[in-house]
Amino acid sequence: MSINVLCITSHSDRPETETFIGLHRAGINIEVLCPPEAPHRHRLIEANVPVFDLTLKSRLDRQGIAKIRERITANKVQILHLYNNKAASNGILAAKRLPIKIICYRGIVANVSFFDPMSWMTYLNPKVDKIICVAEAIREYFLNMKLLGLRVPANKVVTIYKGHKLDWYNQTPLDLNHELGIPNDAFVVGCVANMRPRKGIEYLIKATYDFDQDQSVHFLLIGEMDNDKLRQLIDESPMAKKIHLTGFRRDAPELIAACNVAVLPSIKREGLPKTVIEAMAYGVAPIVTNSGGSPELIIQNQSGLIIPPANSKALAEAIKKLFTNPEFTKTLGANAKVRIRDHFKIATTIKQTLKIYDELTS
Repeated sequence: MSINVLCITSHSDRPETETFIGLHRAGINIEVLCPPEAPHRHRLIEANVPVFDLTLKSRLDRQGIAKIRERITANKVQILHLYNNKAASNGILAAKRLPIKIICYRGIVANVSFFDPMSWMTYLNPKVDKIICVAEAIREYFLNMKLLGLRVPANKVVTIYKGHKLDWYNQTPLDLNHELGIPNDAFVVGCVANMRPRKGIEYLIKATYDFDQDQSVHFLLIGEMDNDKLRQLIDESPMAKKIHLTGFRRDAPELIAACNVAVLPSIKREGLPKTVIEAMAYGVAPIVTNSGGSPELIIQNQSGLIIPPANSKALAEAIKKLFTNPEFTKTLGANAKVRIRDHFKIATTIKQTLKIYDELTS
Protein backbone atom coordinates (compact mmCIF):
# COMPACT_ATOMS: atom_id res chain seq x y z
CA MET A 1 0.00 0.00 0.00
CA SER A 2 1.33 3.43 -0.97
CA ILE A 3 2.27 5.84 1.81
CA ASN A 4 0.91 9.39 1.53
CA VAL A 5 3.55 11.97 2.51
CA LEU A 6 3.49 15.77 2.54
CA CYS A 7 6.91 17.47 2.61
CA ILE A 8 7.22 21.15 3.48
CA THR A 9 10.43 22.99 2.66
CA SER A 10 11.58 26.52 1.93
CA HIS A 11 14.88 26.23 0.07
CA SER A 12 15.18 22.74 -1.32
CA ASP A 13 18.80 22.05 -2.28
CA ARG A 14 19.82 19.40 -4.83
CA PRO A 15 20.17 16.48 -2.36
CA GLU A 16 16.80 17.27 -0.78
CA THR A 17 15.15 17.61 -4.18
CA GLU A 18 16.62 14.34 -5.44
CA THR A 19 15.42 12.63 -2.24
CA PHE A 20 11.86 13.76 -3.00
CA ILE A 21 12.19 12.49 -6.57
CA GLY A 22 13.67 9.18 -5.39
CA LEU A 23 10.85 8.65 -2.89
CA HIS A 24 8.30 9.40 -5.61
CA ARG A 25 9.92 6.85 -7.93
CA ALA A 26 9.97 4.31 -5.08
CA GLY A 27 6.18 4.45 -4.94
CA ILE A 28 5.64 7.00 -2.17
CA ASN A 29 2.63 9.21 -2.85
CA ILE A 30 4.57 12.38 -2.09
CA GLU A 31 3.55 16.02 -2.39
CA VAL A 32 5.85 19.00 -1.80
CA LEU A 33 4.89 22.43 -0.49
CA CYS A 34 7.54 25.08 -1.22
CA PRO A 35 7.89 28.69 -2.37
CA PRO A 36 7.56 29.31 -6.12
CA GLU A 37 11.18 30.52 -6.23
CA ALA A 38 12.64 27.36 -4.64
CA PRO A 39 15.84 26.74 -6.67
CA HIS A 40 15.20 23.13 -7.78
CA ARG A 41 11.42 23.27 -8.01
CA HIS A 42 11.60 22.72 -11.77
CA ARG A 43 13.29 19.35 -11.23
CA LEU A 44 10.37 18.19 -9.10
CA ILE A 45 7.89 19.25 -11.77
CA GLU A 46 9.91 17.53 -14.51
CA ALA A 47 9.88 14.34 -12.41
CA ASN A 48 6.08 14.57 -12.01
CA VAL A 49 6.27 15.16 -8.27
CA PRO A 50 3.14 17.16 -7.24
CA VAL A 51 4.25 20.61 -6.07
CA PHE A 52 2.12 23.33 -4.46
CA ASP A 53 3.03 26.91 -3.61
CA LEU A 54 3.63 27.76 0.03
CA THR A 55 5.64 30.67 1.41
CA LEU A 56 5.51 30.72 5.20
CA LYS A 57 5.93 34.28 6.50
CA SER A 58 6.46 33.43 10.16
CA ARG A 59 6.43 30.58 12.66
CA LEU A 60 2.71 31.25 13.12
CA ASP A 61 1.26 31.83 9.67
CA ARG A 62 -2.52 31.32 9.81
CA GLN A 63 -2.94 31.23 6.03
CA GLY A 64 -0.04 28.80 5.76
CA ILE A 65 -1.53 26.57 8.47
CA ALA A 66 -4.84 26.50 6.62
CA LYS A 67 -3.15 25.55 3.34
CA ILE A 68 -1.12 22.78 5.00
CA ARG A 69 -4.24 21.36 6.65
CA GLU A 70 -6.05 21.52 3.31
CA ARG A 71 -3.35 19.39 1.64
CA ILE A 72 -3.27 16.95 4.58
CA THR A 73 -6.99 16.27 4.29
CA ALA A 74 -7.13 16.36 0.47
CA ASN A 75 -4.41 13.72 0.09
CA LYS A 76 -5.20 11.76 3.29
CA VAL A 77 -1.62 12.38 4.39
CA GLN A 78 -0.12 9.80 6.74
CA ILE A 79 3.29 11.43 7.24
CA LEU A 80 4.09 15.13 7.48
CA HIS A 81 7.81 15.71 6.79
CA LEU A 82 8.92 19.18 7.91
CA TYR A 83 12.27 20.58 6.76
CA ASN A 84 12.78 23.84 8.70
CA ASN A 85 11.62 25.77 11.77
CA LYS A 86 8.71 27.57 10.08
CA ALA A 87 7.55 24.36 8.45
CA ALA A 88 7.76 22.57 11.82
CA SER A 89 5.79 25.07 13.91
CA ASN A 90 3.09 25.66 11.28
CA GLY A 91 2.91 22.01 10.22
CA ILE A 92 2.44 20.80 13.79
CA LEU A 93 -0.38 23.29 14.32
CA ALA A 94 -1.98 22.28 11.01
CA ALA A 95 -1.97 18.63 12.10
CA LYS A 96 -3.79 19.30 15.35
CA ARG A 97 -6.20 16.46 16.23
CA LEU A 98 -5.39 14.63 12.99
CA PRO A 99 -4.16 11.00 12.94
CA ILE A 100 -0.82 11.73 11.31
CA LYS A 101 2.86 10.99 11.93
CA ILE A 102 5.26 13.94 12.00
CA ILE A 103 8.96 14.02 11.09
CA CYS A 104 11.17 17.07 11.64
CA TYR A 105 14.49 17.54 9.87
CA ARG A 106 17.39 19.18 11.75
CA GLY A 107 20.43 20.51 9.89
CA ILE A 108 22.56 22.26 12.55
CA VAL A 109 23.79 21.63 16.08
CA ALA A 110 22.31 23.53 19.07
CA ASN A 111 19.57 26.18 19.37
CA VAL A 112 17.07 23.64 20.73
CA SER A 113 16.43 23.66 24.47
CA PHE A 114 13.96 22.47 27.08
CA PHE A 115 13.95 26.08 28.32
CA ASP A 116 12.97 27.52 24.93
CA PRO A 117 9.20 27.83 24.28
CA MET A 118 9.80 27.79 20.50
CA SER A 119 11.54 24.41 20.80
CA TRP A 120 8.32 23.00 22.26
CA MET A 121 6.48 24.28 19.18
CA THR A 122 8.88 22.36 16.94
CA TYR A 123 11.36 19.55 17.71
CA LEU A 124 10.32 18.94 21.33
CA ASN A 125 6.60 18.97 20.60
CA PRO A 126 4.98 15.71 21.75
CA LYS A 127 3.34 15.28 18.32
CA VAL A 128 6.77 14.88 16.65
CA ASP A 129 7.45 11.18 16.07
CA LYS A 130 10.94 11.39 14.56
CA ILE A 131 13.74 13.91 14.24
CA ILE A 132 15.98 13.18 11.26
CA CYS A 133 19.45 14.67 11.86
CA VAL A 134 21.78 15.41 8.97
CA ALA A 135 24.83 14.55 11.09
CA GLU A 136 25.56 12.30 14.05
CA ALA A 137 26.78 15.36 15.98
CA ILE A 138 23.23 16.74 15.86
CA ARG A 139 21.75 13.46 17.07
CA GLU A 140 24.22 13.42 19.96
CA TYR A 141 23.24 16.99 20.85
CA PHE A 142 19.60 15.92 21.23
CA LEU A 143 20.52 12.84 23.26
CA ASN A 144 22.70 14.92 25.61
CA MET A 145 19.93 17.41 26.39
CA LYS A 146 18.88 17.07 30.03
CA LEU A 147 16.54 18.89 32.37
CA LEU A 148 15.61 17.11 35.59
CA GLY A 149 13.77 14.03 34.31
CA LEU A 150 13.34 15.32 30.75
CA ARG A 151 15.21 13.55 27.95
CA VAL A 152 14.76 13.16 24.22
CA PRO A 153 14.02 9.44 23.65
CA ALA A 154 16.85 7.70 21.82
CA ASN A 155 14.46 6.09 19.34
CA LYS A 156 13.06 9.48 18.38
CA VAL A 157 16.26 10.81 16.77
CA VAL A 158 18.04 9.22 13.83
CA THR A 159 20.93 10.29 11.61
CA ILE A 160 20.46 10.25 7.84
CA TYR A 161 23.18 11.95 5.80
CA LYS A 162 22.10 13.99 2.80
CA GLY A 163 23.13 11.97 -0.22
CA HIS A 164 24.96 13.09 -3.34
CA LYS A 165 26.08 11.94 -6.78
CA LEU A 166 29.35 12.99 -8.37
CA ASP A 167 27.45 13.55 -11.62
CA TRP A 168 25.94 16.67 -10.05
CA TYR A 169 29.37 18.27 -9.80
CA ASN A 170 30.54 18.35 -13.38
CA GLN A 171 30.98 22.06 -14.05
CA THR A 172 34.34 23.17 -15.41
CA PRO A 173 36.46 24.89 -12.72
CA LEU A 174 36.81 28.59 -13.39
CA ASP A 175 40.04 30.17 -14.58
CA LEU A 176 41.14 32.08 -11.47
CA ASN A 177 43.74 34.01 -13.42
CA HIS A 178 41.13 35.31 -15.82
CA GLU A 179 38.50 35.85 -13.13
CA LEU A 180 40.59 37.33 -10.31
CA GLY A 181 44.14 37.78 -11.58
CA ILE A 182 45.48 34.92 -9.43
CA PRO A 183 48.64 33.50 -11.03
CA ASN A 184 48.22 30.14 -12.70
CA ASP A 185 50.98 28.58 -10.58
CA ALA A 186 49.59 29.87 -7.26
CA PHE A 187 48.56 27.57 -4.42
CA VAL A 188 44.97 28.67 -3.73
CA VAL A 189 43.18 28.21 -0.41
CA GLY A 190 39.45 28.69 -0.84
CA CYS A 191 36.67 29.24 1.67
CA VAL A 192 32.95 29.41 0.88
CA ALA A 193 30.87 30.94 3.68
CA ASN A 194 28.91 33.99 4.71
CA MET A 195 30.34 36.17 7.47
CA ARG A 196 28.79 34.92 10.70
CA PRO A 197 30.49 34.59 14.10
CA ARG A 198 30.20 30.79 14.10
CA LYS A 199 31.95 30.45 10.74
CA GLY A 200 35.30 31.52 12.21
CA ILE A 201 36.47 33.43 9.13
CA GLU A 202 38.68 35.66 11.29
CA TYR A 203 40.76 32.62 12.23
CA LEU A 204 41.48 31.95 8.57
CA ILE A 205 42.60 35.55 8.11
CA LYS A 206 44.75 35.36 11.25
CA ALA A 207 46.31 32.18 9.83
CA THR A 208 47.57 34.24 6.88
CA TYR A 209 49.78 36.16 9.32
CA ASP A 210 52.02 33.06 9.50
CA PHE A 211 52.85 33.25 5.80
CA ASP A 212 55.53 35.21 4.01
CA GLN A 213 54.27 37.62 1.38
CA ASP A 214 56.77 36.16 -1.08
CA GLN A 215 55.17 32.71 -0.87
CA SER A 216 52.93 31.83 -3.81
CA VAL A 217 49.86 31.22 -1.62
CA HIS A 218 46.58 33.00 -2.33
CA PHE A 219 43.42 33.01 -0.22
CA LEU A 220 40.03 33.10 -1.91
CA LEU A 221 37.02 34.06 0.24
CA ILE A 222 33.69 33.39 -1.49
CA GLY A 223 30.48 34.69 0.08
CA GLU A 224 29.07 37.73 1.86
CA MET A 225 31.94 38.97 4.04
CA ASP A 226 31.38 42.71 4.17
CA ASN A 227 32.58 43.32 7.73
CA ASP A 228 34.72 46.16 9.10
CA LYS A 229 36.56 43.98 11.63
CA LEU A 230 37.36 41.41 8.95
CA ARG A 231 38.54 44.13 6.57
CA GLN A 232 40.89 45.49 9.24
CA LEU A 233 42.32 42.00 9.84
CA ILE A 234 42.89 41.61 6.11
CA ASP A 235 44.55 45.02 5.78
CA GLU A 236 46.98 44.15 8.60
CA SER A 237 47.91 40.77 7.12
CA PRO A 238 51.28 40.42 5.33
CA MET A 239 49.30 38.52 2.70
CA ALA A 240 46.72 41.31 2.24
CA LYS A 241 47.39 41.60 -1.49
CA LYS A 242 46.87 37.86 -1.87
CA ILE A 243 43.51 37.70 -0.10
CA HIS A 244 40.65 37.90 -2.59
CA LEU A 245 37.01 38.56 -1.62
CA THR A 246 34.46 37.76 -4.30
CA GLY A 247 31.24 38.47 -2.44
CA PHE A 248 28.22 36.26 -3.13
CA ARG A 249 28.69 34.10 -6.23
CA ARG A 250 26.21 31.69 -7.76
CA ASP A 251 29.18 29.90 -9.32
CA ALA A 252 30.84 29.27 -5.95
CA PRO A 253 31.27 25.51 -6.67
CA GLU A 254 33.18 26.27 -9.88
CA LEU A 255 35.38 28.73 -7.99
CA ILE A 256 36.20 26.32 -5.15
CA ALA A 257 36.80 23.57 -7.71
CA ALA A 258 39.69 25.66 -9.05
CA CYS A 259 41.38 25.81 -5.62
CA ASN A 260 44.03 23.48 -4.21
CA VAL A 261 42.49 23.43 -0.74
CA ALA A 262 39.04 24.16 0.70
CA VAL A 263 38.86 25.44 4.29
CA LEU A 264 35.87 25.77 6.60
CA PRO A 265 37.13 27.26 9.90
CA SER A 266 33.83 27.04 11.82
CA ILE A 267 33.98 27.31 15.59
CA LYS A 268 30.56 25.78 16.41
CA ARG A 269 27.16 24.50 15.27
CA GLU A 270 28.05 23.02 11.88
CA GLY A 271 25.75 20.38 10.45
CA LEU A 272 27.02 18.59 7.37
CA PRO A 273 28.43 21.56 5.44
CA LYS A 274 27.38 21.65 1.81
CA THR A 275 30.35 23.79 0.80
CA VAL A 276 32.83 21.18 2.02
CA ILE A 277 30.92 18.38 0.27
CA GLU A 278 30.97 20.32 -3.00
CA ALA A 279 34.71 20.89 -2.74
CA MET A 280 35.34 17.21 -1.97
CA ALA A 281 33.15 16.14 -4.90
CA TYR A 282 35.40 18.20 -7.17
CA GLY A 283 38.51 16.54 -5.72
CA VAL A 284 39.70 19.50 -3.64
CA ALA A 285 41.53 18.66 -0.41
CA PRO A 286 39.46 19.84 2.61
CA ILE A 287 40.55 21.28 5.95
CA VAL A 288 37.77 21.45 8.54
CA THR A 289 37.55 22.09 12.25
CA ASN A 290 36.29 19.60 14.80
CA SER A 291 32.96 21.41 14.88
CA GLY A 292 29.58 19.75 14.63
CA GLY A 293 29.28 17.30 11.76
CA SER A 294 32.24 18.56 9.70
CA PRO A 295 34.68 15.83 10.85
CA GLU A 296 32.13 13.16 9.88
CA LEU A 297 32.89 13.96 6.25
CA ILE A 298 36.58 13.22 6.54
CA ILE A 299 39.00 10.47 7.49
CA GLN A 300 41.96 12.27 9.05
CA ASN A 301 45.08 12.38 6.85
CA GLN A 302 43.35 10.24 4.25
CA SER A 303 40.58 12.37 2.75
CA GLY A 304 41.30 15.65 4.51
CA LEU A 305 42.61 17.33 7.64
CA ILE A 306 40.71 18.01 10.86
CA ILE A 307 42.00 20.72 13.21
CA PRO A 308 40.80 22.24 16.51
CA PRO A 309 38.31 25.13 16.19
CA ALA A 310 39.28 28.74 16.97
CA ASN A 311 42.98 27.96 16.42
CA SER A 312 44.60 30.06 13.70
CA LYS A 313 48.02 28.53 14.41
CA ALA A 314 46.76 25.00 13.77
CA LEU A 315 45.01 26.19 10.61
CA ALA A 316 48.19 27.85 9.32
CA GLU A 317 50.18 24.67 10.00
CA ALA A 318 47.61 22.55 8.15
CA ILE A 319 47.70 24.83 5.12
CA LYS A 320 51.51 24.84 5.14
CA LYS A 321 51.53 21.04 5.35
CA LEU A 322 49.58 20.88 2.12
CA PHE A 323 51.38 23.79 0.45
CA THR A 324 54.76 22.12 0.96
CA ASN A 325 53.51 18.66 0.00
CA PRO A 326 51.64 18.93 -3.32
CA GLU A 327 51.45 15.17 -3.91
CA PHE A 328 49.88 14.65 -0.50
CA THR A 329 47.40 17.41 -1.30
CA LYS A 330 46.42 15.73 -4.58
CA THR A 331 46.01 12.40 -2.80
CA LEU A 332 43.76 13.95 -0.16
CA GLY A 333 41.66 15.55 -2.90
CA ALA A 334 41.31 12.31 -4.86
CA ASN A 335 40.36 10.40 -1.70
CA ALA A 336 37.89 13.13 -0.72
CA LYS A 337 36.07 12.62 -4.02
CA VAL A 338 35.92 8.86 -3.43
CA ARG A 339 34.70 9.47 0.12
CA ILE A 340 31.68 11.43 -1.15
CA ARG A 341 31.03 8.86 -3.87
CA ASP A 342 31.12 5.85 -1.56
CA HIS A 343 29.84 7.08 1.80
CA PHE A 344 27.32 9.83 1.02
CA LYS A 345 25.09 8.28 -1.65
CA ILE A 346 21.69 9.66 -2.55
CA ALA A 347 20.44 6.07 -2.94
CA THR A 348 21.31 5.43 0.72
CA THR A 349 19.46 8.56 1.83
CA ILE A 350 16.33 7.46 -0.03
CA LYS A 351 16.56 3.90 1.32
CA GLN A 352 16.96 5.07 4.93
CA THR A 353 14.10 7.57 4.59
CA LEU A 354 11.83 4.85 3.18
CA LYS A 355 12.68 2.72 6.20
CA ILE A 356 11.55 5.50 8.57
CA TYR A 357 8.31 5.91 6.61
CA ASP A 358 7.65 2.18 6.80
CA GLU A 359 8.31 2.12 10.54
CA LEU A 360 5.93 4.99 11.21
CA THR A 361 3.07 3.56 9.14
CA SER A 362 3.41 -0.13 10.00
